[in-house]
Amino acid sequence: MSAGATLKNIAKALNISISTVSRALKNHPDISDETKRKVTETAAMLEYEPNAYAISLRTNKSRLIGIIIPYISYYFYHSFITAAEEEAKKTNYSLLILQSSDNPESELENLKVCRINKVAAVFISISPHTKDIKPFLRLTEDNTPVIFFDRVPDYEACDKVRINDEEAATLAANKIISSGYKKVLAIFGNPELSITRKREQTFNKILGDKLLSNNLTEVNAVSSKEAQERTTEALESKNKPEVIFCMSDEVLTGVMKSIQKLKLNIPEDIAVISISNDDFIPTLYEPEITYIETSGYDLGKLAFKRMLDYMAGKTFIQEVLLPPKLMEGRSL
Repeated sequence: MSAGATLKNIAKALNISISTVSRALKNHPDISDETKRKVTETAAMLEYEPNAYAISLRTNKSRLIGIIIPYISYYFYHSFITAAEEEAKKTNYSLLILQSSDNPESELENLKVCRINKVAAVFISISPHTKDIKPFLRLTEDNTPVIFFDRVPDYEACDKVRINDEEAATLAANKIISSGYKKVLAIFGNPELSITRKREQTFNKILGDKLLSNNLTEVNAVSSKEAQERTTEALESKNKPEVIFCMSDEVLTGVMKSIQKLKLNIPEDIAVISISNDDFIPTLYEPEITYIETSGYDLGKLAFKRMLDYMAGKTFIQEVLLPPKLMEGRSL
């Protein structure tokens, strides 16, 4: 920003008042389009930038959006952040990205950081151990939208933007049935998460009605390593499955490592279907994995839209669902 880039100097250059310059930059309806154009052009020429700190003092809000996620390294959340950043640039916001490491105490510390920075909104994907969301909801008392995404609380009275997990599980279960497989190993994630429970309950209901009880085996794995161990146990057992359903990319990577170590061929020796963020992980393998797409990128766009709607006055509680899609590979 140049030394002359102040409201006072813009006003002096155009021979108008400082208040007129200020209102023109805010697109006030009382200011003519011609004056707005001249002010905008002069501000750009002088490299004028609004004082973000002064604005936050005046409005009690910054142009920051807090995003609290379990792990920055997870590809799903990386995709979400990419989409949110694209939308933020369009609306002159910046992102404050915080990692909880699936620790509720860290979540509360991150929330404190958001409050100190007077964020305009908060997006959060909660840890499996988060039971009390009241500290987050207190922000809404100050008209600060709090959007829970992906991993959302069971508590109903809050804004949620999530994948339609029930539909994702339905698509996977029906694909297994239509492909003619009878013996199924289904590996789900952390049972403390609502996302896991929704997918597991739906999957179990659909396949439970179609298969004999001893032909559907359901297990949980909270890490890729644990998914690998569960897969190896199943594939080396007498009641070997014909197909493995993976609840997530993390589960899929563990399953594939086991299959590769056992030198099994897909789909001749074992078939695989997964719920995945996008085509990145499933297409790393040969043959490519059939998967249900649950896009973190699309969810980021949807969450940002919900935030803007809230700020525009649509403050009533909503649960917005992102529909999944079946993406055919050659693993079934």
